[in-house]
Amino acid sequence: MITQIADFDDAGLALALQYVQQGQILCFPTDTVYGIGGSALDEAAIAQVFAAKARPATVALPVLLADIGDLAKVAHTIPDLAWRLAEAWWPGGLTLVLPALANLPKILTADQATIAVRVPKHGQLRKLIGQFGTPIAGTSANLHGQPTPSTAQAVADQLAGRVPLVLDGGIATGDQPSTIVDLSGERPSILRHGVISAAQLSPWLEA
Repeated sequence: MITQIADFDDAGLALALQYVQQGQILCFPTDTVYGIGGSALDEAAIAQVFAAKARPATVALPVLLADIGDLAKVAHTIPDLAWRLAEAWWPGGLTLVLPALANLPKILTADQATIAVRVPKHGQLRKLIGQFGTPIAGTSANLHGQPTPSTAQAVADQLAGRVPLVLDGGIATGDQPSTIVDLSGERPSILRHGVISAAQLSPWLEA
């Protein structure tokens, strides 16, 4: 497999749309780091993401949405707090863990009952997901356990032959991952500290 790099302009978006519609995976810039992903509802595409990253099958993949309204496409139960947090912090670096729809691919959720979701603050990426019409299972574009590259060329070098297309959005400006908040239990909890601090979230989590 030859790894192609394309600018993430309108032509690159059209090319990327063809790839995901054909069940292939690709790498793309986000508001945090470069990501790798494919259709969140296509088991074969999800398997390609795991293979490309050499990611253990026991580690579930998060899902990227085009907008808040897409939550119902992947989440079974959406508490009021999820809507409030989404309204306040999406698009942006907040990932919410919610009860997953039962019909989601088991490989996506690692056979767990929850799904991690967010709306990225990257207009072209949201446009791609919106035009595709299906959430994208996306995680950092790196080999499992390795540093995440900050440029498209570095992504292509690290994942050469493992992914067919890398969309070039320039240097990734985010040096921290998204903050993960688990809303699947009785009380909300922060599972990973990232670009949004606990202090920033406290008005919602402690209300």
